[in-house]
Amino acid sequence: MTAEPLGIIVNGATGRMGYRQHLVRSLLALRDEGGVPLPDGSRRPIELLLVGRNAEKLAEVSAAHGIERWTTDLDEALATEGFPIYFDALITQLRVPAIRKAIAAGKHIYTEKPTAESYAEALALAEEAEAAGIHNGVVHDKLYLPGLLKLRRLIDSGFFGEILSVRGEFGYWVFEGDWQPAQRPSWNYRSEDGGGIVVDMFPHWNYVIENLFGQIETVYTTTRTHIPQRVDESGKTYTATADDAAYAIFELQDGPLVQFNSSWTTRVNRDELVELHVDGTRGSAVVGLFSAKIQERNATPKPVWNPDIPDPIDYSATWQPVPQNEEPENGFKLQWVEFLRSVLGAGEHRFDFRSGAAGMLLAEAALASHEQGRRVTLTEHAQALSAGAGKEAGA
Repeated sequence: MTAEPLGIIVNGATGRMGYRQHLVRSLLALRDEGGVPLPDGSRRPIELLLVGRNAEKLAEVSAAHGIERWTTDLDEALATEGFPIYFDALITQLRVPAIRKAIAAGKHIYTEKPTAESYAEALALAEEAEAAGIHNGVVHDKLYLPGLLKLRRLIDSGFFGEILSVRGEFGYWVFEGDWQPAQRPSWNYRSEDGGGIVVDMFPHWNYVIENLFGQIETVYTTTRTHIPQRVDESGKTYTATADDAAYAIFELQDGPLVQFNSSWTTRVNRDELVELHVDGTRGSAVVGLFSAKIQERNATPKPVWNPDIPDPIDYSATWQPVPQNEEPENGFKLQWVEFLRSVLGAGEHRFDFRSGAAGMLLAEAALASHEQGRRVTLTEHAQALSAGAGKEAGA
């Protein structure tokens, strides 16, 4: 007897991330494999209902992938029987009202990040979801990628000994839009539209750092808008009001010091767009989203500083790649499986709306650090925000 399909509403399925990573590489892949794999070896079929603002695009995507249901009316989708799960891949400004509608409709909710434009609103969403008794989850895709899974195994095996420091580099050159089209939408560079690299990337760094190395206690950040003018999708020049680069130091509770550079104005000279260099007393690793290489204590070369001659050591050759011992899966798909299993009572999903709120807290603390020119403690910043919200409510 075939199980009844598990209905999933996908809002924002025609967007860049919603279409490529969530629809095609995750949900359609699961559908075509027979559904969600369960611990007993069975699969639960899934059915999709696409939601968006552009009827022509929705019809085109649905026809291309054999999806029968789509609509431009979110209320209609939420009222459709047999679709207990809502997924949100909208731009951040549209996310909160849509999620609140889904909460009111009693849907289990999985969403891209940031979950809201502010920590206060993200925390409120978490509290509302908990009060409604629904499963709620936030995309933390990078933890499920092959490189960071290798790093997790290195940490768990004790390879590093004591981890002393972590150096992170993220970014690439996003074209200005004049002589070549930009690879990112123009709203990313307007703070009034929710743009900025801190708001976009620091929620990622929060869950990566806290799930691999320890809880973040303080942040010191300085940001820049290196490219002050860009050209949008229609060819119109606009003023970039959001930060396009951020340089941060994170101090952890009983953990290593973490430095992280994030930039859309840097040209890449590394193996991957994201790279972590982890140094420990017994070994070091350089890890990307897919690759990882290590250098053990007893295989570490002994450099001698001598600026008068070319350095004789080929440092790159002294690192050993970590093998990929199993077939890699798409990280977004792996987390989808974890969330859907939790809804079906067949597993646990680790990252709820509160983890999304924690990412926004770090982003806001980082921006406060830049504005105030000082190191900011996350706990104190959260308390200050709560006190401010209390005063506003009582005004």
